Amino acid sequence: MRPHYGIRKLTLPGVAGSALILASVLLVGGGGTTASTPTTAATSSTAVASPTGSTSAAPSAARDPRTPIPTGYRVQIFRLGIDLPLAEGDLARDIDQQKTPEGFAFHLPGTSIPGLGSNTYLYAHARTGMFLTLWNAKVGDEVFISTPDLRALKYVVTEVHPRVAPGDVSWVQPTQSERLTLQTSTGPNPTDPRFVVVAIPAP
Repeated sequence: MRPHYGIRKLTLPGVAGSALILASVLLVGGGGTTASTPTTAATSSTAVASPTGSTSAAPSAARDPRTPIPTGYRVQIFRLGIDLPLAEGDLARDIDQQKTPEGFAFHLPGTSIPGLGSNTYLYAHARTGMFLTLWNAKVGDEVFISTPDLRALKYVVTEVHPRVAPGDVSWVQPTQSERLTLQTSTGPNPTDPRFVVVAIPAP
């Protein structure tokens, strides 16, 4: 059976260059593809945060927070066994072709780069080794973003929302302060709720 990724195209005011909301992203088990590796993804763990890593300063080079995520970022939640390279989402691949690769977490185009002071939206399949264990997230869990220059940005989970309506676009909007929004699916249908976790920089 062909997987249904449940991605909807919508107009998102305030998110330049982005025209989608991920509904029930990425079917639990089966489907997907491992054949096409994203060209922007890190293929090896060159920047691994330690469980006691500290929050680092913002990147030294000024960047537009809405640009594609560069090669070499990873998202890590040690308690949940999550450790994935980040790659830029591809609207044609993920929406039209429904061939979102496995083995990566993806940065939603138009949302902020981690560390640049706004909302970074990340999504991945609800599968073993990916975001399946995000279902077990708890307030207080530590989330690390490892950067290409070997820094570790440390965040802490402040919100867990297990049943977000597929049409709710508020989660992808820019924010006036730094945050990560992580999303996976709760089922294979486009009407299934999304599972959303919010983390903010650790004090």
